[in-house]
Amino acid sequence: MKDALLKRFAPRLEFDSYEDFKQNFTINVPDDFNFGYDVVDAWTELEPGKRALVWCNDAGEERVFTFDDVKAYSNRICNYLVSLGIRKGDRIMLIMKRRWEYWMTATALHKLGAVMIPASFQLTEKDLIYRINAANVRMIVIAEDENIIGHVENSVDRCPTLEYRALVTARDGQCRDGWLDYRAGFMAMPDKFARPEGEAAVKANDPMIIYFTSGTTGMPKMVLHLQKYPLGHILTSRFWQQVEDNGLHLTVSDSGWAKFSWGKIYGGWLSGTAQLGYDMDKFVPEKLLRVIEKYRITTFCAPATMYRFMIKEDLSRFDLSSIHHCCMAGEPLNPAVFDQWEQLTGHKLYEGFGQTETPVLMANFKWITPKPGSTGKPSAIYNIALVNEDGKECEIGEEGEIVIRGARDNPPVGLTAGYLGDDEANEKLWRGGDFHTGDNAWMDEDGYIWFIGRVDDVIKCSGYRIGPFEVESALMTHPAVLECAITAAPDPVRGQVVKATVVLVKNRGYEPTDELRKELQNHVKKVTAPYKYPRILEFVDELPKTVSGKIRRAAIRHKDSEG
Repeated sequence: MKDALLKRFAPRLEFDSYEDFKQNFTINVPDDFNFGYDVVDAWTELEPGKRALVWCNDAGEERVFTFDDVKAYSNRICNYLVSLGIRKGDRIMLIMKRRWEYWMTATALHKLGAVMIPASFQLTEKDLIYRINAANVRMIVIAEDENIIGHVENSVDRCPTLEYRALVTARDGQCRDGWLDYRAGFMAMPDKFARPEGEAAVKANDPMIIYFTSGTTGMPKMVLHLQKYPLGHILTSRFWQQVEDNGLHLTVSDSGWAKFSWGKIYGGWLSGTAQLGYDMDKFVPEKLLRVIEKYRITTFCAPATMYRFMIKEDLSRFDLSSIHHCCMAGEPLNPAVFDQWEQLTGHKLYEGFGQTETPVLMANFKWITPKPGSTGKPSAIYNIALVNEDGKECEIGEEGEIVIRGARDNPPVGLTAGYLGDDEANEKLWRGGDFHTGDNAWMDEDGYIWFIGRVDDVIKCSGYRIGPFEVESALMTHPAVLECAITAAPDPVRGQVVKATVVLVKNRGYEPTDELRKELQNHVKKVTAPYKYPRILEFVDELPKTVSGKIRRAAIRHKDSEG
């Protein structure tokens, strides 16, 4: 029966309108909810042989896994971890890129109630030491990457809680000294594992995942999610990404980031779609498009940056006809990219917004016609408001911070339990009883929300308040601009002025000249209000970014203040 599993947690799934959805959608949370047993293993009973994961990589390897396979592999991993002494509450760090073993391991950790800490393979030695010690990590499992292996080996003496190091696979059957051969270890175990009972039983309000924030404004914070967290992503997958039962969904994300939770496992599997796990070595637009074409994906989600690169390809060379729905998140979508993608593919881009701390908070849901540049309307079950500096709800057109009303005492399903070990950050996060996102936006007369940027990113110039995104969007409509970042630069007269840091499109004949600088400044004056134009415009080869790919505007501001 269609949606048989999903209806166990969301009794109503069909709605006549956005208003109907916003007012009447609910999620039921069983006290003992466990994603591994109540979703993965449940599918093996409801629909034996149902496809769960289609996996491939740039070396030409590919595998297809059913939920029956995921159940068996995750049970083997449970038995292996228990043989090492891993128990409920132990913290396990995974740096597994997009290896197929990640999906199996995540399921196993959730079955056991061990706390999973996903991390990026781009972390440095310093990053690793900070995270392992901050989270008291007991075991780390990593993909075969010499760089990250070296970082771990150089860190162990300064990480007293780290007891086990495991490589996903050993080379030529020989594991490095001091490391466990992870795949060989779990494959030697039986594929049956009973659901824990008594004190070992996993409850919906037990810890499940710790994500470290991107660290765009300071040291990364530990975001704690509980075992009921996956249920919040019913909103993400079913109603924003519009995944299809027995379809094939692709969200482009490394397993180290919350975007993976958003689109590559939880809501998708709850909704019955298979996931495409493309373990790419690096993002190459043509390769990604070939994978989409080959595997006939039905729904697609990627960051705006990837769409910017893909529209530079000749899309007529690729058969993208299997795609039924496209969406994006992770950073604001410039209207120019929206328009070009629709012209080239026939698909509108359905933008969504959320954070590491949340599921999707606002989106262009299925009943909404997207307005290019708008992040859509608030999710059901989340009481979203825009609040000005006086703490009052904003009027139409007035900018303010995005908050979730009353979330401290009545947290919606999927919202973080807070920051571990950081009382100061939690006080700021929950002040006044609301959840404060730290992001600014404004609402138009139709109820659409327009993202402005981080509260700290807003530029105050000669009495004007200027959001970086609107200036970036104006610049992005010029054919010379590949990427850009708008920041505030100190000015003795105006207090702050708008600065643009620009990466030019390569191989198009554009050179970083004074003439082009003036042309871009005049272009912004024509596209948006003239007072918003960048008085300073710097050409660079690349923008500073976090390991998750987000632009670090704070780093640009810091450099300018020192210069």
